[in-house]
Amino acid sequence: MKHALTALALLLSVVAPAVHAADAACASRAAEKKLAGAAKNSFMQKCERDTASARTACEGQAAEKKLAGAAKNSFVKKCSADAVAAAASAASAAN
Repeated sequence: MKHALTALALLLSVVAPAVHAADAACASRAAEKKLAGAAKNSFMQKCERDTASARTACEGQAAEKKLAGAAKNSFVKKCSADAVAAAASAASAAN
């Protein structure tokens, strides 16, 4: 049980900063678009969902490459940022 709690705490310490960074990025994009109310809420939910799915995909790629530690964290951070930026530019081009 003690090991499970330690593993959970470690997982949350790794995931929480990424979630906060995603929130900040999504919030700044919503502010750029001058969204408010329901439109902002909808945009934020979609943005956070897209960010989470990009991170999951990047973590899978890191596992395939057998990356660990700082190399994995760096790869996932860059990969996620690139994926989110690509999605944002595709969405802007569609509008």
